[in-house]
Amino acid sequence: MSGLVTADDATLIDLSIGLEDDPPSEPMPPSIDAFDHEAGAERLAENLRGLGHDIEASDFPGGMGLAWEDLAVIPHAGTHMDAPWHYGPEVDGEPAKTIEEVPLEWCRGNAVVLDFRWMDPGEEISVANLEDVLDDIDHELSPGEIVLIQTGADELWGHPEYLTQFPGMSAAGTKFLVEQGVKVIGTDAYGFDKPFTAMGERYVESGDEDDLWPAHFAGREVEYCQIEKMANLDELPRKTDIPIVAFPVTIENGSAGWVRPVAFVEDDDGETAGENA
Repeated sequence: MSGLVTADDATLIDLSIGLEDDPPSEPMPPSIDAFDHEAGAERLAENLRGLGHDIEASDFPGGMGLAWEDLAVIPHAGTHMDAPWHYGPEVDGEPAKTIEEVPLEWCRGNAVVLDFRWMDPGEEISVANLEDVLDDIDHELSPGEIVLIQTGADELWGHPEYLTQFPGMSAAGTKFLVEQGVKVIGTDAYGFDKPFTAMGERYVESGDEDDLWPAHFAGREVEYCQIEKMANLDELPRKTDIPIVAFPVTIENGSAGWVRPVAFVEDDDGETAGENA
């Protein structure tokens, strides 16, 4: 999937996966019932008749009305931003923010991509792993920076393996990033933690509740948002100051909101955005 759109002064890179009808990559898949223009004319005419107007679908120009879709979908389908409320009712003793309470200032800034494609599926990204990758790119995190965790899992979108073939964040790694002033962390994987299967196996072996969604539940101690199911991180240059916007759709008292992150990559050396990836 390509997210490149060329503008006059920058390349816009779409870092999202949209909503699809019943994809194999979603355990709770969206259901999208689409109505074409003829069906739209029938439904609009029915609505108008309910208001007392004598009108038929054939009265519309060409017998065509408006197309639309009916959706049944959770806010955690497709690319979305999890709010602090998703992780628990409180963060360090204070009420957790729902998605409409997340400050917009958190959702735009400079991003850095941390590449963990070398890790095995089911592994946990530790503080040491994060420090090593940051050292490799000679970068020190700063407050307000957006960190993007690259696993390469988006290449599996559309296949059941998308749900299982990726490493996940650890609780300590999550807290380490937030303690550097990072408020938004994204991943191109299905989830922020290890795959469900890996977490379940570890919990059965250990009986330790800390093995269940540890990275998510770190959000009960430190305040942050995570973007799950991102895409096209391989099309970003290996830079540490990539402008990005990722404003979520607001849902009243919502645990998450759909988001379409977009990176702005200036072409100042004659290369396209993906050539340095």
